[in-house]
Amino acid sequence: MLDIKNLMVFFENALALNDLSMMVNEGEIVGVIGSNSAGKTTLMNTVSGLIIDMKIKEQRKGGERITVYGKITFQGEDITDVKPNDRVEKGIVLSRERHPIFPESDVMENLKIAGHMKKMSELREMTEYVFQLFPALFDLKKRKAGFLSGGEQQMLAIGMALIVKPVLLLLDEPLLGLSPHLQSALVKAIKNLRSESGITILITEQFARPVLPIIDRGYVIENGMLTLTGTGTELMENPEIKAAYFGI
Repeated sequence: MLDIKNLMVFFENALALNDLSMMVNEGEIVGVIGSNSAGKTTLMNTVSGLIIDMKIKEQRKGGERITVYGKITFQGEDITDVKPNDRVEKGIVLSRERHPIFPESDVMENLKIAGHMKKMSELREMTEYVFQLFPALFDLKKRKAGFLSGGEQQMLAIGMALIVKPVLLLLDEPLLGLSPHLQSALVKAIKNLRSESGITILITEQFARPVLPIIDRGYVIENGMLTLTGTGTELMENPEIKAAYFGI
């Protein structure tokens, strides 16, 4: 479904991604594991196309130069230069880190904003699905999003991405800042999301322990470079992963 070949991203002379190649097959949950500043968010911004908007904005204000090399193919089509809104129409939807919600609007309004281009019947269907996936949000649907807890905001952010009916869902560090209890609940919801809807998921995380049991395959990146690959089980049993991410 998604094929990334020799991806390189420069911010001025700083190399954020270095000759990175990876793939995501239809129906998989694929994890990208790495420490802070390893290049995970840059990868997600590049796959989603946001890097194109970032590049244009920097050029307009005379800021840092962003350069991208490599090739990204989605469902057999070269999308390397496709704009982010066109990628959304193709089914690539990103849920960014740090809860990008509308804090002054309530939960239901946030979901409606996310689905403003959808037919009313589709919006109703997907809203019901979001509440089924995240039951805690149903009782909070009239609460201002800014008053939700960090975990509730993350559930809402993912729910907003689901309203668009993605084919490929990109989750950028969804566990960031959550308690262990909320991490477990969110990981369970992500697992259920794939099993119930068949959505293909690419997830980046630095908290490897809760994510590795649910992924089909994983990639470990450090300083923008691919260092390890394997199934979730293989990575969990790898001594280097245990030492780096589990403290063992």
